[in-house]
Amino acid sequence: MDNKEAQNEEREVLQSIYEGDENFKELNPTTFQYRVGDIGHFKSFLLEIAWGDNYPTELPNINFDAFYNNHICPKVKSNAVIKINEEGEQWRECAMTYTLFEWAKENAESLMVDQVEEVIQAREPSAGVTDVQQTKKVKEKKEHLTKAQKRKMADKTDFKGERPRGWDWVDIVKHLSRTGRTNADA
Repeated sequence: MDNKEAQNEEREVLQSIYEGDENFKELNPTTFQYRVGDIGHFKSFLLEIAWGDNYPTELPNINFDAFYNNHICPKVKSNAVIKINEEGEQWRECAMTYTLFEWAKENAESLMVDQVEEVIQAREPSAGVTDVQQTKKVKEKKEHLTKAQKRKMADKTDFKGERPRGWDWVDIVKHLSRTGRTNADA
């Protein structure tokens, strides 16, 4: 069996195994992602495996550079890639994407052992600088009206700028005079 046939077969197997699993995502026919851990947890990560043309005879590309992994320290990322590649060496010549995803799930704690929870502290204002000076003042762009437009608006409203009560009511008498009376109404 050549590499392309092996890739097609493994893709079908992955799709059937992870069908309905919200943590699994197929980006394209040769790139797959799996999220390990709970969303928002400081030790969760997104493992991306991309197959080259010679996969499975060569190791896939292990990627931790997804935006989801921005909270992970670079040292932790590089160590995780090294450990996953070491695990992949054992499975060379075999379909290993599922095995690597499962290995990462089982060993997530050891992969993220050096990951620290970042505590974001509110920055205190500098001495002499008030909160008003720190916040940006956003000016709202006002709509510029011509004199005629302003006059027309003033004619439609009362002195408070509000329209008079019933401005959108239907003139009932006018309406009834147009519809007319029928013999059934008499």
